Amino acid sequence: MHPVVKLIAQRLALGMLLLLAASALIFVGTQILPGDVAQSILGQSATPQSLANLRAEMGLNEPALSRYFSWLFNAVQGDLGVALSNGQDIASSMGKRLSNTLFLAICAAIVAVPLAIILGLIAVRYQGRWPDRVISTVTLATVSVPEFLLGYIAMFFLSVQFRIFPSLATVYDGMTLLERLNAIALPVIVLVLVVLGHMMRMTRAAILNVMQSAYVETAELKGLRKFTIIARHALPNAIAPVVNVVMLNLAYLVVGVVVVEVVFVYPGMGQYLVDHVSKRDVPVVQACGLVFAAVYIGLNLVADIVSILSNPRLRHPK
Repeated sequence: MHPVVKLIAQRLALGMLLLLAASALIFVGTQILPGDVAQSILGQSATPQSLANLRAEMGLNEPALSRYFSWLFNAVQGDLGVALSNGQDIASSMGKRLSNTLFLAICAAIVAVPLAIILGLIAVRYQGRWPDRVISTVTLATVSVPEFLLGYIAMFFLSVQFRIFPSLATVYDGMTLLERLNAIALPVIVLVLVVLGHMMRMTRAAILNVMQSAYVETAELKGLRKFTIIARHALPNAIAPVVNVVMLNLAYLVVGVVVVEVVFVYPGMGQYLVDHVSKRDVPVVQACGLVFAAVYIGLNLVADIVSILSNPRLRHPK
């Protein structure tokens, strides 16, 4: 078997095992949460008999191991179950929410990825000088500030003080693309600020590492401009670690939007998860956790595969 095919197969198998382990952790975590949906539905004044009857009706009295394998088997087939709090199909309810979250993450990535690469190139070009220091300081500061605080700061200045963007990211069917982009402008800005610093600093470090290579010195001796050397010779050879960090941050944009969605009341997966955690709706929490885990593991698998394919020693073994 070709080494590339073998490595990709190993990564895919490892990804499936990680997803299986994540599903087990999600199930165990939801089982040890205090309270249950029956208590939440009937209230604190419910009698023990009524609680027992409702738990039996909802299948909460079955053994945990049996419920786990039943849930996992159904999830593999695309059946995520029914929400205990309202009786709605989870997969149908989650579809629109997931598309909203992906739209928000894609918009943030479209801005953040090119900006991070450009700022990384500028920082390398002016290494040790004031542009490098300013870019590194500002991006490090934005990474250090919590998302909710960045959200409230952006809301105060860009919505309350200057009234540039709406404070709440309300989206609904029938909106035009421009209206939707205007509505999500603030959460996109916050997400860009959160991931920009990490991607920029990793891009800078990867390019600086490549700049020590002999072929870069040869290009310098030929009299090529420094920015040309960085963009045309150093960046393509530093693409593997850059892709890894980009994919890691893309995974964060999808999985880590819970706080941002709650701050701006955005109807995405994060808001959906928080709403049903408060209701002790275990099937919804499990489904959201499984989707988040699948997205995170999937994007990291893509990063691993791209790194493998970008390695010429693996593509052309002796």
